[in-house]
Amino acid sequence: MTIAVVQFGGSNCDRDAVRALAHVGIDAQRVWHEDGLPADTDGVILPGGFSYGDYLRAGAMAARAPIMEEVRDAAEDGLPVLGVCNGAQIGSESRLTPGAFTTNASARFQCEDVSIRVENADTPWTAAYEEGEVLSLPIAHGEGRFEIEDDRYEELVASDRVLFRYCDENGNVTDEANPNGSTDNIAGILGGDENVAVLMPHPERATLPELDGTDGQGVLGGFS
Repeated sequence: MTIAVVQFGGSNCDRDAVRALAHVGIDAQRVWHEDGLPADTDGVILPGGFSYGDYLRAGAMAARAPIMEEVRDAAEDGLPVLGVCNGAQIGSESRLTPGAFTTNASARFQCEDVSIRVENADTPWTAAYEEGEVLSLPIAHGEGRFEIEDDRYEELVASDRVLFRYCDENGNVTDEANPNGSTDNIAGILGGDENVAVLMPHPERATLPELDGTDGQGVLGGFS
C-alpha cells in the first residue's frame, strides 16, 4: 500500500506523516501538489501546516489546487483520505467534509496536548480503540474551531459521523476541555462515507514511542 502525502506550499507536517506511517508498517511518499497523485496511490493524507500562509482562510487556497479534484475522485472511488489540522481545513474547504474550521474562540494559536474521546469506534480510523476511550494527542492551530449549521449538525450526529470530541482526562466532555470553541467539542468527523475523515489533533505526532506517546497509531491504522 502506498499513501500519497500531499505537499502544498507551506505544508510542514508531511515528513512527520511519512515517518509515522512507516513506523506502523505503511509505505508513504510525499507528493508535490503540482505533480498530481501517482497511479499507484492507495490512500491520501492532507497533512498539517500553513498552506499558502493561511491567506483568505486556512486551507482555502490549497482546496482549489487541481490535485484536490483527484483527491475528491479518489475519495469517491473509496480510497481512504485523512485530513489532519491544516489538512482538515483543506478537506472542509474542498467539501470532502461538512462544516468549517474558523478562528479559535481564544483568538490565539493553541499548541498543547489535549484529550479526545472516541465517539464512534466502528470506522477504519477508530477500529483500534474502544468507544469512550480517551486519547492524548497534540494540537497546534489558530483556526481549529469547528462550526456547522444546526440542521447539518443534527444530520452529522444522527448518522454517527462524529469521530472524536474534546474531553478532560477522565472522558468528560466539558467547556473547559474544549481548546478552541468547537461546536459540541467536536475534534474529528467523517465525510459522507467512512473512508474520509478529518481531525484537528495530530495523530502522526503521537505515533513514535520516542516522542512520548503512541495514542495516534490507531488513527493511521485506517490506511491498513
